[in-house]
Amino acid sequence: MSHTHPRPLGIAALLFATAGWGSMFLVGKAVLPQVGPVWLTFIRYSVSALLFAALLLPRGAGPWRKLRLHAGPLALRGGAGFGVFSVLLFVGLAHSVPSHGAVIVATTPMTTQLVRWAVDGVRPARLGLLATAIALAGVAMVSGLLFGAPAAAGTGALAGDAIAFVGTLGWIWYTRGAARLPGLDVLEYSALTVLAAWPLLLAAALLANAFGVSHAPSAEGLRLTWHALLFVGLVPSALCVLAFNYGVRTLGAVTGTAFLNFVPVSALLMGMALGKLPSANEAAGMAMVVGALLLHTAVNRGTATVAAAPGRHGAKACGATAA
Repeated sequence: MSHTHPRPLGIAALLFATAGWGSMFLVGKAVLPQVGPVWLTFIRYSVSALLFAALLLPRGAGPWRKLRLHAGPLALRGGAGFGVFSVLLFVGLAHSVPSHGAVIVATTPMTTQLVRWAVDGVRPARLGLLATAIALAGVAMVSGLLFGAPAAAGTGALAGDAIAFVGTLGWIWYTRGAARLPGLDVLEYSALTVLAAWPLLLAAALLANAFGVSHAPSAEGLRLTWHALLFVGLVPSALCVLAFNYGVRTLGAVTGTAFLNFVPVSALLMGMALGKLPSANEAAGMAMVVGALLLHTAVNRGTATVAAAPGRHGAKACGATAA
């Protein structure tokens, strides 16, 4: 394994993925005045669909047969993960600030544990529940729900952050779908869900335009933002997904989840480099989320170690891959 997947390359892939996802919030925030959330989502995944289709071409007809065989489930999972999640994330971001969105998305592994408890009956460890509580309190502090109004984000920041948090449930449902399609590898699941969901994203954009919910971008708007749209479509929406999945395959799901700590950190550092300093509440809340993620990862690592120990018949790992 170490020869096929060098550890340093896996670490580099995870750092690239998390930094790219952190940058998406800053770039997306700048694009939203010209391209609304629904159309930004459609354009974003149109670009990534082209890249994924190119990556599948060398594999011949096999992936396309799987696409036809599982078109319905792939479209629904992709619509939730790439449509619902992305649209609600950008709607929330339009009313909030990039660092808030990054913190909220970073709580996804812990929210997944609560979803698994509710849906599958898999109760998290007590320390895992504590980590989730700390993370959610950190999000509430970042958003201004605890200890003061949202700093520098306007009165709609709290509602925007809540919308973005609801959107993460779409991503959780998408990631859970991979286990239901074990015949698809990482590239196939990533690519085929994008391709199957693309008609749904197109239909949503056209309907939103017809009902005046989200207007198609103007030619001038596209001229001003094409470079940012290309970046968001290629890097966070395609290359980062593949890099993260490679890192997880190389270093394991628990370590890969730990690297999600760097999504809000990278967004914060990039924002600081651009002159946006966090408030005391935002910094404290972000520290709580990162600390909770580290605790969550340590709990999952310990559970996985116990499950893998020799002589423990019937032991099962506690969903370390659920992120």
